Formats: sequence, C-alpha cells, structure tokens
Amino acid sequence: MGAGQSRSSNQLVVPQANQALEQLKFEVAQELGIQIPQDGYYGYMASRDTGAIGGHITRRLVQIAEQAISGGAVR
Repeated sequence: MGAGQSRSSNQLVVPQANQALEQLKFEVAQELGIQIPQDGYYGYMASRDTGAIGGHITRRLVQIAEQAISGGAVR
C-alpha cells in the first residue's frame, strides 16, 4: 500500500466527501495530540490512538447530523 491508500473496503456514499473526511481526521488527531504518519502507514500507531481518532470523528459526525436535522448551525 502506498501513501494515502487504505485497505478499508468501505465505500463512501458520497465520494466527494473523501477530502472533507481526511481533513476531519487530521483536525481530530491534532486536537488529541496524535501524529498521523506522513507516509499513510498506520501499522506503527497504537490501536488506542487510531481508535480515539475514529471515535472522535464519529462523535463529531453525529453532532453535525443532529444539528442539521434540528436546523441548527454547525459549529
């Protein structure tokens, strides 16, 4: 696998969202003080760190969806 490639078989429903999700991943990692490997290889990262990033991304996406449903502004 090269830089930026993923082994995930998940398909995005909206492929154009890929860049936004990548940006969100880097923002969340920075907030948590976790360094994402520049070469895209996550094999040396602790599962705890990758799980924390994924959990915070999910939490934020749920928050955005709840606000969109209720008609509120996204923070």
